[in-house]
Amino acid sequence: MQGELLLPLMAFAMASSITPGPNNLMLLASGANYGFRRTIPHMLGIGIGFVVMMVIVGLGIGQMLQAAPQVYTGLRFASLLYMGWLAWRIATSGPVGSGISNPHAKPMTFLQAVLFQWVNPKAVAMALAATATYTDPSRYVASLLVVALVFGSINLPCVSVWAGFGMALRNWLKDPVKLRLFNVAMAVLLVLSFLPLVADLLRGISLLPHA
Repeated sequence: MQGELLLPLMAFAMASSITPGPNNLMLLASGANYGFRRTIPHMLGIGIGFVVMMVIVGLGIGQMLQAAPQVYTGLRFASLLYMGWLAWRIATSGPVGSGISNPHAKPMTFLQAVLFQWVNPKAVAMALAATATYTDPSRYVASLLVVALVFGSINLPCVSVWAGFGMALRNWLKDPVKLRLFNVAMAVLLVLSFLPLVADLLRGISLLPHA
């Protein structure tokens, strides 16, 4: 990677990692419902899962998916259904403190968070944009690894801020009504975060040839 691209890459990684998206909204809800410590596997899964996905995408799967539009569209529909289920799960979370005090209540696991990166449209878009913009064709694999490591080192502290903020809201959310409103609001925001995907899929359907 050329040295002059490092600072722009870091700025892009920071901006894309700290801004609201499915990962951060779920971490905010998890921090509030389960506490920071029990959300750590979720955070690690996001950080490590995104780095792994970026490397795999950069090594060619992104081009393969774009070359097979039916498969890509199917994956996007699957991601839409899965995120809808996650939004419903957040909206119907238990009463105040149930996730924090109940050891049987389960936040997202490390593996679930790793796999979620593949159905998270924001994460996939970030990976495609970063690998296309900041890699060096003359040293592609080495520069791809640098891009992935930069994102990994910046992404994890950024996402932990959202879990920490959710944890900070815990006392305020001891009121069952407030917690219910909070969880519903997080679910609505999660739904809004993937509306661009819905619009894109509908636009693609409208462009299909009609019999």
